[in-house]
Amino acid sequence: MARFYYGGQAVIEGVMMRGKTSFAVAMRKADQSIYVYEEPLPERLRSKFFSLPFMRGMLLLWETLVLGSRIMTLSANVASEEPGTESDNQATAKAEQVPANEDPTKMSGSMTLSLVISMTIAVAIFFVGPLVVTNLLGHWIGTGWLSLILEGVLRLALLIGYLLLIGRVPDIQRVFGYHGAEHKAINAMEHGDPLDVAHVRAATRVHTRCGTGFLLIVAVLSILVFALVVTPSLPIKLLSRIVLVPIVASIAYELMRLGAANYRLRLVRWLLAPGLALQSLTTREPDDAMIECSIAALQRVLENDQKAEAGAQEPAPLVTAQ
Repeated sequence: MARFYYGGQAVIEGVMMRGKTSFAVAMRKADQSIYVYEEPLPERLRSKFFSLPFMRGMLLLWETLVLGSRIMTLSANVASEEPGTESDNQATAKAEQVPANEDPTKMSGSMTLSLVISMTIAVAIFFVGPLVVTNLLGHWIGTGWLSLILEGVLRLALLIGYLLLIGRVPDIQRVFGYHGAEHKAINAMEHGDPLDVAHVRAATRVHTRCGTGFLLIVAVLSILVFALVVTPSLPIKLLSRIVLVPIVASIAYELMRLGAANYRLRLVRWLLAPGLALQSLTTREPDDAMIECSIAALQRVLENDQKAEAGAQEPAPLVTAQ
């Protein structure tokens, strides 16, 4: 049986972890208690189809766009609560009374529209923009490999510039701290260390399956994939930059998994070094409160997976306070 890779995502004042059967997010409230929300993954996402090579990349895109946006909605709501509005006992009682059909992660229509617009702008900037620039320079650089390489370099420069820019925002710096906590918890678990603050703090905040490294692979791989579009027509090239994004992402994900599985090899370590170095822009050393959230989320999905393997009933959507 193929090894299952646990993963996660930093959110506003918290960490989301995804397991085999469920995901859980643990967030630090204003009163310093930990708010935990868990939910089983949809059956279709646990099907054998989504465990196939290249289909796993599609699943990663789904998690990043849809699940990640839902959890960001929840974390923003939790972070905005005023301290002292309800006690821990009241929060726990409220959790036990949450209706099964009530989804605290549900995005409003305006937020869904905002997500669509944001993704459209991102694709336009990172994939279409570099093509337009290189096309304007076509008289000097032509339309061959030099143009493709320049397009890739511009895409990479935009990515690094964006990460440098948002990393200067204080709130984003805290998210990057939770990102570091997520990496540390996963690393501690994969090394067989106990999931406590001391052992997780000692783990590295660099991880071979980080989404930051994934973005770097996408930027480099896109040069090769887009080279297959040999038409001189600018409209067709523009369309290809949009249509081929899922394909590039799927291939990049498989390369990332392959690299993580063979990281013991010197050549692989050398190839992955730029992606690991780039994580210094998207992770910060977490404090103990951040680490506690990452542990709470990871322990929850591990417990759910153990129950599922034992044949226990899956959890319904639930929130708890700690």
